[in-house]
Amino acid sequence: MLPDDAAPPPSREASVAQLLAAVRDGRRDALDQLFPLVYQELRELAHRQRLGWQGDDTLNTTALVHEAYLKLAHHGALEVNDRGHFFAVAARVMRQIVIDHVRSRAALRRGGDLQFASLDTTAMQAAATERSDELLALDAALDRLAAVDAQLAGLVEMRFYAGLELSEVAGVQERSERSLKRDWRRARAFLQREMLSA
Repeated sequence: MLPDDAAPPPSREASVAQLLAAVRDGRRDALDQLFPLVYQELRELAHRQRLGWQGDDTLNTTALVHEAYLKLAHHGALEVNDRGHFFAVAARVMRQIVIDHVRSRAALRRGGDLQFASLDTTAMQAAATERSDELLALDAALDRLAAVDAQLAGLVEMRFYAGLELSEVAGVQERSERSLKRDWRRARAFLQREMLSA
């Protein structure tokens, strides 16, 4: 039993917020402490990428989460404002890992017709169906979108690379699902235009 003057332990959300502040301040040990608290959520993001994956198992759910952690850990001080921003950064890191994996596989085999990648799947599903060229074209188009509208590019990363539903993105970004649907249509139109003109 706690003494009367002892404060209760901080909630999980408060602990995450405190650790994110420490990560932002450059404390390397804070990310090590944060990782176990958000590990399951990161696994869920990675698992969504794995749904429908028929390709090789060199990039499974656990590998994707651990590679994302290693990239984040070696980054140093992360400029993350809150939990939502942390998961947006994690989605971007997962995008980079998936694209690097696709590039290495594509380097082994060339050819095939470029078609517009359906943004109704995840990046891992697209890679599993041998659509590497599409993913690389999408990645380049996404870089161009980020130069024009970073918020739209972030939405695509969270949807396509982290596999979040719009309702989940709305919770993370504290925006209405209606406005996200409108942004999602704009992002898709931009990317399709860019990919077809490339």
